[in-house]
Amino acid sequence: MAVSPMFPLGSVLFPFVPIQLRIFEPRYLTLVGRLLDEDEPEFGVVLIERGSEAGGGDQRASVGTMARLVSAAAGADDLFIVGLGTRRFTVERWVDEDPYPRAELSILPDLEWSEKLAPLRAQAEAAVRRLIVRAAGPQSDDDIELSDDPVAAVWQLAAIAPLGDYDSYTLLRSTTLGGLLRQLIDLVLEAEELWSAE
Repeated sequence: MAVSPMFPLGSVLFPFVPIQLRIFEPRYLTLVGRLLDEDEPEFGVVLIERGSEAGGGDQRASVGTMARLVSAAAGADDLFIVGLGTRRFTVERWVDEDPYPRAELSILPDLEWSEKLAPLRAQAEAAVRRLIVRAAGPQSDDDIELSDDPVAAVWQLAAIAPLGDYDSYTLLRSTTLGGLLRQLIDLVLEAEELWSAE
């Protein structure tokens, strides 16, 4: 079981989705410095369920996503990094956090695509785009481009859906692609009802 450096964050990272982070805490600057020495730098991202990103003492979710470090740029007192979500994992155990959070992880199996899911995917995409337009205006979905890879596109839909962190975490924990699509549709329809009520 591999021990991975970890970023507990106030948001969910999905596979196939980029993440941008501004790093300023000394422990995370050390983490990134060590990643930059690796041939294939990766770190884990988990949702903070209670607490804050800075300072520690938080309560963390048990399922997260690995991110491959794509780039790092130095600022005056901080670093800006870009990662790309890859595989999901379960945290088996948090280990000594000196100097930064680390955990033993088990990688979860990739979700598999079937052409039978194409109508469900089309329904999910229509619902997500409809909700984005409702939340952000008529032109808000004009620039949304999804991957040609159907599995990547489904995760990207989950990422752009204007849902709360708890709902996003529910989607991240899906065990099948069909289940993920059905849950996404249900959550978006619920969100639409809330928008209508307001």
